[in-house]
Amino acid sequence: MEMLIVIAIIAVLIAVAIPVFASQLEKTREATDLANVRSAYAQVSTEALLGDSEATVTVNLKQKQADWQSVDPVNIGGIVHSKSQGDTENWIGVAAPNGTCVVSYKEDYGIILTWSGKADPSTPKYPFNTNETNFFSPLYNTDFWQDMRNNTNFEFDSRCLDSKYVPSITAEINKLNNSLLQQDDCTWAYLGNGRDGQEANRYLFWTSLNTNEVGPGQKIPVIIQTGDGKYYVSETKTGTRNGKKYVTISESLTRSQYKQILEKGEQFPSLEKAYDAYLKALGNSKYDSARQSKS
Repeated sequence: MEMLIVIAIIAVLIAVAIPVFASQLEKTREATDLANVRSAYAQVSTEALLGDSEATVTVNLKQKQADWQSVDPVNIGGIVHSKSQGDTENWIGVAAPNGTCVVSYKEDYGIILTWSGKADPSTPKYPFNTNETNFFSPLYNTDFWQDMRNNTNFEFDSRCLDSKYVPSITAEINKLNNSLLQQDDCTWAYLGNGRDGQEANRYLFWTSLNTNEVGPGQKIPVIIQTGDGKYYVSETKTGTRNGKKYVTISESLTRSQYKQILEKGEQFPSLEKAYDAYLKALGNSKYDSARQSKS
């Protein structure tokens, strides 16, 4: 019994010691970075005094956390900078893991320190939770999904507000944790074959654009997730339905046309890769008019 207590105490002490050690190790890395940057500062200053105002020195940073953990403000050669200060004439950017500090000189300002990284390293890269990837669960969790088992070409478009199905899907989407489907003003649609064994022939189309504002007959980029979990980025043309005022994410499609949309697009291994490609596609000049609808 005493042995178990001793082991438990040792385990607790190790658990406490690990973060303390990690913190000290990071401070050591930062101290190394500061020493190296100060050395580069002295070198560039000397070169400038000798008439070489074009001299620069790049320091590869050792630190593993963004910004400074051990000191605030930082003082390098008389350039004093605090975390809350932002960019100044002599200090640009934020130190980052595997980043650099470029030390240069300008006659009007003196030494300039340019750090790699972003002003807010805590800001996530994506505006949505990238762990929420099961986009078909909101469809399958609805009460009506069982009735779709004999439907070979269903369509539920988020812009169809008078649909008796879309509110049920939306209610399930709202249970997710900051999903792609919950982004402001986006448009989504579930389409395809509802029969058992036809998961690969079911499709979720998503765009960051409000198709009602884009208008019908406009080409737009879309992210597509198939029912078997594959991601694509492709293009659709917005449309309308008889007697309806809303604008759909796509014109009416047959089963073969779904395949054509996938074939003219590109497949990606993850949601993140697909979203990156979507943003790149959205920046294409051919989508200028569609993109301007969001401004």
